[in-house]
Amino acid sequence: MDVSASVALATPRPRRGVALLPLGLALLAAAMLAGVLLGPARVTASGLFAALLDALGLAELPVEHARDAAVLGVVRAPRVLLGALIGSGLGAAGAAMQGLFRNPLADPGLIGVSAGAALAAVAAIVFGGSLFGATAGLVGLWMLPLAAFAGGLGATLLMARLGTVGGVTSVATLLLAGVAVNALAGALTGLLIFMADDRQVRDITFWTLGSLAGARWAQVPVVLLLVGIPSLMLCALARPFNALLLGEAEAFHLGTRVESVKRFAIVLAAIAVAAGVAFTGLIGFVGLVVPHLVRLGFGSDHRLVLPGAALLGGALLVLADLLARSLAAPAELPVGVVTALLGAPFFLWLLRRRAAGGAG
Repeated sequence: MDVSASVALATPRPRRGVALLPLGLALLAAAMLAGVLLGPARVTASGLFAALLDALGLAELPVEHARDAAVLGVVRAPRVLLGALIGSGLGAAGAAMQGLFRNPLADPGLIGVSAGAALAAVAAIVFGGSLFGATAGLVGLWMLPLAAFAGGLGATLLMARLGTVGGVTSVATLLLAGVAVNALAGALTGLLIFMADDRQVRDITFWTLGSLAGARWAQVPVVLLLVGIPSLMLCALARPFNALLLGEAEAFHLGTRVESVKRFAIVLAAIAVAAGVAFTGLIGFVGLVVPHLVRLGFGSDHRLVLPGAALLGGALLVLADLLARSLAAPAELPVGVVTALLGAPFFLWLLRRRAAGGAG
């Protein structure tokens, strides 16, 4: 039995954990402030303040701040908000999957959502024009996100169905089913790329590398609904996840509805990740790295890990997007490349750390 898990169930949050939420909120706020102020087109603090007063109807916008207000209203604000929401969803979903699989190296990709979303998005790029014909331009703004969202959810539901036998969802079978679904989706995606023309291949490449460049205000309420709410609901599963650290049988005897928790967590994580991937493309390593950072600093109690991962995930994606649009300005790096460059070395360090711990 995991002693740290039993302590997490029986005791209040550790004293150092009291600072996690204020610290996470402050970090997220600082990242968002940097995200709206910094970049190839700098926005002054006075310009931000004037734009806020104008948006609230408290003061008329001075002429000298008209450019700042335009940059903020059209480009920066929706982009930063989407980055914060989607990063939070990836962080919370990653922490939930690590709790569900009881494996610190698990991430949302294990449930097939990213591979399924990629397959559906590539299919929409390759066949969208022929399927919708003259109306493709009208549905184009939402065709790709809707296809990616449906594909992500479909792949996860297929994986969950394959991993459930006799009403019991086996974590080991889920993992194997996820590997199979990911492999199948990857193979079909490769086949579609082979069938695509040069323009479609460029579109596919851009989408699979991830970007927040297409952020618009119309997307914010959708992402708030489909990412924000599931992330909050995942945080509410902290105590069941703490119980699962002891093992499924022990969690059941503690009163946890184990099967319901597993299915609920998979569905919530799938919705949050699928919605995020639908609007930004594939963004890796956030769901893997962020929960680890929280555990390293504040322990394994999911009452801290889940909300902490959500806050830190939002801050990380906002800062990664800031780097993506600043490092090669006026060109823009895909944000998925930046998160991989940040996350891959950390992942390798974790592997070395685990190997050293096992050897010792």
